[in-house]
Amino acid sequence: MDKKASRMRRAAKSRGRIHRLGVHRLTVHRTPKHIYAQITTADGAKVLASAATVQAEIRGKVKNTGNVEAAQAVGAAIAEQAVSAGIEKVAFDRSGFLFHGRVKALAEAAREGGLRF
Repeated sequence: MDKKASRMRRAAKSRGRIHRLGVHRLTVHRTPKHIYAQITTADGAKVLASAATVQAEIRGKVKNTGNVEAAQAVGAAIAEQAVSAGIEKVAFDRSGFLFHGRVKALAEAAREGGLRF
């Protein structure tokens, strides 16, 4: 089993648990150059808020888009959008990525911004 298949297997397991909870989902995806976050409804049909390092306002704040500092900026931005949309509680879907480095920085910044998960 290759690295991506293992990650997708881990993601499917955690998404099954999140689906049973029936709450909004904060999904994170990372690439070597960028990090993306979005909040979807419990059934996944609608995106309620999104933030990524490819957006001009976030890219202008950070020097490099593939580091922990950029992930913190994305976490703060997604939390700000969620709170303004009236969302406080979400389930954190790390998409099979380890809770370490940029993923952890995004989660901590989102918590500091007012999201609970």
